[in-house]
Parts: sequence; structure tokens; C-alpha cells
Amino acid sequence: MDKKIIAPSLLAADFANLQQDIEMVNNSEADWFHIDIMDGVFVPNISFGMPVLKAITAHAQKTIDVHLMIVDPDRYIKTFADLGAHNLTVHYEACTHLHRTLQAIKAEGMTAGVALNPHTNINLLEDIINDIDLVLIMSVNPGFGGQSFIENTYDKVKALKELINRKGAHTIIEIDGGVSSENAKELIDAGADVLVAGSFIFQSDNPTKTIKELNELIG
Repeated sequence: MDKKIIAPSLLAADFANLQQDIEMVNNSEADWFHIDIMDGVFVPNISFGMPVLKAITAHAQKTIDVHLMIVDPDRYIKTFADLGAHNLTVHYEACTHLHRTLQAIKAEGMTAGVALNPHTNINLLEDIINDIDLVLIMSVNPGFGGQSFIENTYDKVKALKELINRKGAHTIIEIDGGVSSENAKELIDAGADVLVAGSFIFQSDNPTKTIKELNELIG
């Protein structure tokens, strides 16, 4: 992937003015909408449900990047496709039959992603990397926005990039959690393709300008 991608996370948006923040992203230099779906079981938080996602996709004009932090995600694959998701990422830790899950996602016409929690080793993807379109590396513990970036993420990105190259895969690398202007360039240099940023964008004084500056940083 030549073009590096900024994906604002709507988990950090103003829920009372969600359409306003969606329009901001539409009119910005961001490439994707990142949407976290949490069930209060796999992670301790509960976020967007299907009706809210339906409302988001009705107004969003860019790629819908859905990150499922839920147990038994297979139950909802078709539902998320019907709601307009372009990318659907499931957690390695939540999938007993990961290969089957990835095939089901692709069968619905979506890009198939796998997310890894901070404690999950890259090597566990060795046998399936060629079936994965996108690997999302959690650079914080999943469940809440605004957490501090885990420094080991850089080494993890480098290890994943080495695995992708060694296997001749076409998998792209996405980073989610604690992304800011302080680490964006280093993450890209390590091998990342997509940077998810929530609080850093939406809590800034000028989110549109912040997105533009991130884009300039990562080239």
C-alpha cells in the first residue's frame, strides 16, 4: 500500500453531535471511518450498536472500517455487511475457527481483518497470514479510548512486517490506540499502513487541521 491512511475513531466523537463529526471527517483529509463495536463481554465497555452504525453509514462518505470487540463475531458478519461495512476486523482471541470466520467475511464482500491484543504474539498468525487482508495491532488494551500508547508496539509492527514479507502476503497493518503526532511517523517507518486516531483528533482544538497535520507527518 503506497498511500498511508488516517482513520479517525468515532469512539472519541461527540455522541450528542455525531452527524457534525461525521461531516467533519467527510470534509477532511482522512481516508476511513474507524468504528469500534464493543459488547461489554469481550471488553468491559459497550459502544455502538447496529442502529447507530446504520445512522453513521447513512452519512459517511468514506470507507467504513469496523472493529468488532465482541464474543462470537460470526453471528453478525452478514449483519455488518448489510449495514455498509467495507472492512470487518475480528479479534484473534474471540475466534475459535479463525480461517472459517475470515472466509465468511470475504464471502460477504468485505475486507477481512484480524486484531491482536497487546499480549498476543505475532507468530500465531504464521499459518494464516496469507488469508488476512488487514492485521490490526492494539497499541492499548481494548475497551476504552484515551489510553497511553504501549511502546512495545513498534517491535510488534516490525515483526509483523517481516512475517508478511517472508510469506509473500499482501496484508496491510493497522494500529489502534494512543496514536498521535509523537508516534505516527515512527509507526509508519516500522511498517504500519493505517493509523487509527480517536482522542488525539476529536479532542483537539481543530480536528480537521489535526488530521491534515497527521497526513503530512506520515507522507
